[in-house]
Amino acid sequence: MHAEQDYTTFYPCSELPVRGYTTLCLNNAQSKTGLMNDLDFETMMTDVGTGVQFLRNLTDIDQVIIWGHSGGGAMMAAYQNVAENGASACNGTEKLYPCSSAMDGLPAADGVLLIDANFGLSTMTLLSLNPAITNETTGADINSKLNLYSAANGWTENGANYTTTFVREFLAGVAARWNRILASATERNELIAAGNGDYSDDEGLVIPDANYLGFNNKLITQDVRYLAHTIYKWPLLHKDGSNTTQVVPSTTITRFLSTFAIRVDADNFRVTADNITGVDWTSSQTAPIGSVPGISKPLLTMGNTGHYEYLNAEKIYLAATTKDKSIAFTEGAQHTIDTCTACESYPGQYGDTVKTAFNFMDKWLSQPGRFISA
Repeated sequence: MHAEQDYTTFYPCSELPVRGYTTLCLNNAQSKTGLMNDLDFETMMTDVGTGVQFLRNLTDIDQVIIWGHSGGGAMMAAYQNVAENGASACNGTEKLYPCSSAMDGLPAADGVLLIDANFGLSTMTLLSLNPAITNETTGADINSKLNLYSAANGWTENGANYTTTFVREFLAGVAARWNRILASATERNELIAAGNGDYSDDEGLVIPDANYLGFNNKLITQDVRYLAHTIYKWPLLHKDGSNTTQVVPSTTITRFLSTFAIRVDADNFRVTADNITGVDWTSSQTAPIGSVPGISKPLLTMGNTGHYEYLNAEKIYLAATTKDKSIAFTEGAQHTIDTCTACESYPGQYGDTVKTAFNFMDKWLSQPGRFISA
């Protein structure tokens, strides 16, 4: 699954069955429009739970594994954490918007695959925020000093090389605007709860220029020096089935608070070549780094080196506490798992990355003693 999208025809729906796995692919876009941002946290959790329970009810299935890609990785990590630990995993004081008791009793899966999972629906919204906007009632009031597309700041049509000063001021602007929005949303939510809101249950919230889809992830999509390599050495999968171990380079009010909000330390918020710092991962319901410590079942996290979101696989692995955790990166795969042909120095350099990735998943899933008796 992917958060808010139709994944009934995505690669796992064909690649896993041909390798012998019964596979259930779901469309959890609430409006079915594909426009995103129309689904809240608890709805996502119950959607996944419905799928898990459906498979549990099939008499010929003994093990249920959940598979999440991109924002679906954020969703599945959160789901398994809540399913294993109950509502206590999502209703603590550290959460910006604690969940309800309806999150108790969700059926847990037997294992988790997080494939090119992003840093969280909340985090990607943060990274997509335009700090140049100075008036929340309109997107037209702009601080030109924070313009990503200004040549004076380091942008060119062939890719950006932003100045250190601009990056520092840009990220400071992101944190400042984000915290203003968060404070306003929190205040409105308190008024709603007290019966003094515009409506009795919720209110609309418009955030100009902040959609979390990949093409709108602002700084990191323009300057490829950021989120460009892992900190540590990890297995890198090659087209011939071999792997090398190396530092891996890249080739509404309540809905906002429950699904897209995260706490940011304005003094320490940074995006570097190998990390994102100054973010309170546990404050969000949808950040995998904050979810995976609660998972005890086997966990595989994979990244695709043709896209910057691959780097979160490392962060997920390092944060995970389960005794059975694995990590790998698919060389030359773009975010959608297929081959990044634009990244190749010559045709066929990375081969069929879909085959490479799913062959590795198959090997991990079928390892004797993990899900299948030795």
